[in-house]
Amino acid sequence: LGQGLVNVAIKEEDLKELKGDLAIGHVRYSTAGGSNPKNIQPFFAHFYGGSFAIAHNGNLVNATRLRHELEMEGAIFRSTSDTEVFIHLIARSKQPAPPHINLHKNDEDFLPHVFEAMRKVKGAYSLLILREKQLIAIRDPYGFRPLALGKNRFGSYFVASESCAFDIVDAEYLRDINPGEVLVIDDAGIRSYYPFEHTENPKKCIFEFVYFARPDSKIFKDWVYEIRKEMGRRLAREYPIDADCVIPVLDSGLLAAMGYSEESKIPFEIGLIRNHYVGRTFIQPLQEVRDLSVRLKLNPVREAIEGKRVIVVDDSIVRGTTSKKIVNMLRKAGAKEVHMLISSPPVISPCYYGIDTPTKEELLASRMTVEEIRKFIGADSLHYLSLEGMVEAAKSKGYCTACFTGIYPVLDEIFTEVELS
Repeated sequence: LGQGLVNVAIKEEDLKELKGDLAIGHVRYSTAGGSNPKNIQPFFAHFYGGSFAIAHNGNLVNATRLRHELEMEGAIFRSTSDTEVFIHLIARSKQPAPPHINLHKNDEDFLPHVFEAMRKVKGAYSLLILREKQLIAIRDPYGFRPLALGKNRFGSYFVASESCAFDIVDAEYLRDINPGEVLVIDDAGIRSYYPFEHTENPKKCIFEFVYFARPDSKIFKDWVYEIRKEMGRRLAREYPIDADCVIPVLDSGLLAAMGYSEESKIPFEIGLIRNHYVGRTFIQPLQEVRDLSVRLKLNPVREAIEGKRVIVVDDSIVRGTTSKKIVNMLRKAGAKEVHMLISSPPVISPCYYGIDTPTKEELLASRMTVEEIRKFIGADSLHYLSLEGMVEAAKSKGYCTACFTGIYPVLDEIFTEVELS
């Protein structure tokens, strides 16, 4: 366990000491609990039912209430992460498995604890649980966050948030873990359970396609690459602009810019060079770090943009951190006009399911009109892809669009109007 990039936090000599044929790992993106080192996962726990480790992608909307109830019962928390709530719920469970489930003998001692924990939590969770001789993959009944199953030619199974991870270990994507599914892998084989008798309508996070997922991944059964390009094509149909070149904000705006260029027949240029030694600005936890990251990350190519009417394509404007500085950079580099086009609708509401936009005040579009944002960033024009265009580009149905609409699929009953506003 450690902080920083994987190759910094985990040394090669550390890996050499690891023995065994089962393992889980986790790269943390801080949402609930912040960036405290105590929140580094996987978490490890020991209780009367045995030992286990757990890794979690997502966010629980009722974690605060559950944590308080567990503390009142004597539970001691060592971190501020909502993931630790799962550990205490599993350890304290005494309920049998649901009557509609027939458990394999290998699962009788542990899975009932997991099922009860799933019944108590609300929100987004894609989980991996590691036991001594067993790997368990779990996805919440709404399927907010992606989780996929892969297999290599030797018969080994892999589970990951994105299919690109399978390519690295020479494994093939088999399928998604289904919403509400509990998948068990051990020496007895692979088997599935569905502890919820009634399935929810899927609410897959559409922001995964907009920004979060890697373009070489298949998530929610669709390829990110093609969907991002289609968002750009639709943006060109909705907002045709007379310009000399289309440039992306690398890397997240690359495919949408290619799609816009293909549809509009306006030449595609790399007008901004990205420094890949600087992390993604959206996921930096502090605003000061995000500001510095923009200056370090992007630099204009004067030859590509000087004297030209430039269309800049980016995936989103969340806090406005990047856009204002980009427009200023391009003008200083000689751009005649700067038109900002965004391949998603305005982000107006916080996400409670695993994206770090905790307050409405941070979101530019929640307090400004499109015209006010245009003036703020200094662009000649500003256009967003429509909600309908984005959803249609994403092909399949059943998406969570709460950050664009303010309509939340699931919230804890203690959420107040003040918290939601």
